[in-house]
Amino acid sequence: MIYLLDTTTFSDLMREQPRTQARVASLAATDSVAICSVVRGEIRYGIERLPPGKRRETLEAKSRRLLAAIPCESVPPAAGDQYGRIKAAVQNRGLSLDENDLWIAATALSLEATLISRDSDFERVDGLGLVDWSE
Repeated sequence: MIYLLDTTTFSDLMREQPRTQARVASLAATDSVAICSVVRGEIRYGIERLPPGKRRETLEAKSRRLLAAIPCESVPPAAGDQYGRIKAAVQNRGLSLDENDLWIAATALSLEATLISRDSDFERVDGLGLVDWSE
């Protein structure tokens, strides 16, 4: 099984959240964990916004370590089709979803991956396998 981590889950790993770390450690050898380029961008943006100092240096080091260990998938062309379907379906129900979240969900669907997230907004996406590893 492919597990695509969203930004909240990647952040949990950076904070060394025990439940999330335990879930990653317990995965079967046949399972894989990845992020997508949108998540990588959100993590980098969050760090870039921080002022110089110890906190930023610590987060830089943790993010470098995790980004080196967790593969980053490009947003595949099929995600564009999924994006259009998801955005229209959500809007037709009178709801909205953050643009980056739309792309993350579309990437998960196009990779046939289960999305790992604490963000309940993803529940608005029909057909998306969604699990919260922080519980």
